[in-house]
Amino acid sequence: MTPAEVAVRRRFAVITATAFVVALTLRPALTAVGPVVPRIGADEHLGEGVLGLLGTLPLLAFGVASPLVHLVARRFGPERAVFGSLLVLAASTALRPYSGLPGLWIGTVVIGAAIAVGNVLVPVLIKRDYPNHVSRATGVYSAFITGGAAVASLLAVPIADAVDWRLSLAVWGGLALLVAVIWLPRTISPDPMPPRPTYDEAPPVSVWRQRMAWLVTFYMGLQSTSFYLLVNRLPTIEISNGVSERTAGVHIFLFQCFGLIGGLCIPFLMRHPTNQRPGTMTASIPILIALLGLLFVPGLALLWAVVAGLGQGSALVAALTLISVRGRSHHETTQLSGMAQAVGYLLAAGGPVLAGFITQQTGGWDTTLGVFAVLAAVQVVLGFAAGRDNR
Repeated sequence: MTPAEVAVRRRFAVITATAFVVALTLRPALTAVGPVVPRIGADEHLGEGVLGLLGTLPLLAFGVASPLVHLVARRFGPERAVFGSLLVLAASTALRPYSGLPGLWIGTVVIGAAIAVGNVLVPVLIKRDYPNHVSRATGVYSAFITGGAAVASLLAVPIADAVDWRLSLAVWGGLALLVAVIWLPRTISPDPMPPRPTYDEAPPVSVWRQRMAWLVTFYMGLQSTSFYLLVNRLPTIEISNGVSERTAGVHIFLFQCFGLIGGLCIPFLMRHPTNQRPGTMTASIPILIALLGLLFVPGLALLWAVVAGLGQGSALVAALTLISVRGRSHHETTQLSGMAQAVGYLLAAGGPVLAGFITQQTGGWDTTLGVFAVLAAVQVVLGFAAGRDNR
């Protein structure tokens, strides 16, 4: 290989790696909200029910926008679509807290729609650029998502204490703008690079009519449902069992940290070209164990937070890997990604609502944990079904 070819390949490696940097922007605008929700409610005179809806809006936006992303990608190309979404994310994140109550609602919806573009397209680009290392690259991508989410959660209150809650939300718009600048070279004609597959034709059968697509979709949906239950309600569940607020806060941080570890480890079980059952089931079982542990042995709350984190981080990578490897073309993968994330996040949006309703009706968390443990068991079964490509 000539020095010129080596230089081109190195440049190609650097440019393709920017997909992981985009992942840093896909959660901070959301996870920075939770720690300062009481301050938002006090300043904007919002009740608990309205604040709960504010937290659910991005998931609803994910669900509505995700199926439409493939149309934008076909019109402008996936790189330009991601670049545009980063600019929209930067502007909406920076303006949302300073635009009054209407801006708070509208900005939250726009943020959710902008993030949906990255949610759908970045895994597709990873499949295209790392065709021989899809699960490993997806694990790194998931780690960047989890890391960005954890850092935003950790810094939200210190920034709010130092200035106010508005800046603690707006600052993440600067991160999105910086990443947009880093991404910009991917939107213009680069120097000659190793050939890559084109953004090819539509699949002969719509993914919405494929059995395998629905298996992957519901696997993604149940994974998302249990994640948003735990990330939103785990501290409340622990506090109801006698854990202090400070300790519960540490546990939810560890939950996210161990999610990062699980996401980096599970790709080793997802490497088979057609059989990912070892990974999909290994990722799902810890979620079931953690929910049953919280139900029957609540005194070991720290252990269950760690186990749940490992399972959730692994299950996210497993779900995204299934989307990548089950799509038979880049266009089909984009459609499958949109379908799985649309249905998945709509289910996830209903999870906390269902949990709140059951808990309110029963006066405790035991029934809720039992219901979600059943859903986790269904996820294990779906992992077995979707983990092997029998098409």
